[in-house]
Amino acid sequence: MKEPSRQSRWERRTQTPLLVLALGFAVAYAVPIVAPDADPGVHRACTHAEWVVWAAFAVDYLMRLGLSGAKKAFVRTHWMDLAAVLLPMIQPLRLLRVVATLMLVGRRARMAPQIRLTTYVAGAVVGLLMFGSLAVLSVERDAPNGNIKNLGDALWWSVTTMTTVGYGDHSPTTGLGRLLAVGLMLSGIALLGVVTANIAAWFISRFERDDLVERAQTAAIAELAGEVRALRAEIAALSGTGPVGAGAGAGEAGHAPDAEVHAQGGPGAGAVSAPTP
Repeated sequence: MKEPSRQSRWERRTQTPLLVLALGFAVAYAVPIVAPDADPGVHRACTHAEWVVWAAFAVDYLMRLGLSGAKKAFVRTHWMDLAAVLLPMIQPLRLLRVVATLMLVGRRARMAPQIRLTTYVAGAVVGLLMFGSLAVLSVERDAPNGNIKNLGDALWWSVTTMTTVGYGDHSPTTGLGRLLAVGLMLSGIALLGVVTANIAAWFISRFERDDLVERAQTAAIAELAGEVRALRAEIAALSGTGPVGAGAGAGEAGHAPDAEVHAQGGPGAGAVSAPTP
């Protein structure tokens, strides 16, 4: 059995701690937006927590990069990890950092492909709705002409935007808010495409599996039919040899008395006497 690499061992050991840190980052991101009137100490604690999580993911990325044998290939194939580290801690991009962090943790989870895809979709929907609402609320709350003033309005707007319904009762008025809306709409369309493709792939795999089972059953039936035909031919051959042999035996037995009779001169041969002179 092949021994796992040092990078794999590191990822396996840090998977759970990074998930906990990602959830802590989500809470630290949400508290100042949901409770803007909270104590300043709470806001400072949330800011420090965000920096701590950022530092933890930066250290994790550097460690995996150092343990990787092909560093260029690692950077090329782990661009999401790098994005989660390099995104600056400024207000407009913090949402992207949270999404990238949660996707990074989900990608490193060891699950079956179908379960992993379902988890991705469900987690992406919940995460985008939650953090899209928080992001647009933080941007639009203090806008002069904004109409998204509380978490309920922001959540309703996120749902209608992500499903591309767009009732129009709540909409962003700032440039950054509209940029968030575009990202949320594109994400909703992409997730809908993933769900549709996943359902189609499930049906196709099911049909292919049923087709393979049907082909195996057809082959087994054909093989059984061939064996039955061979058995019938053998039985017919044996049945044809039996009567021929029996007839031959009977014929030989029937000819034996006649030969004996002829050898003895036939019936009544002993009763014929030569004429007396």
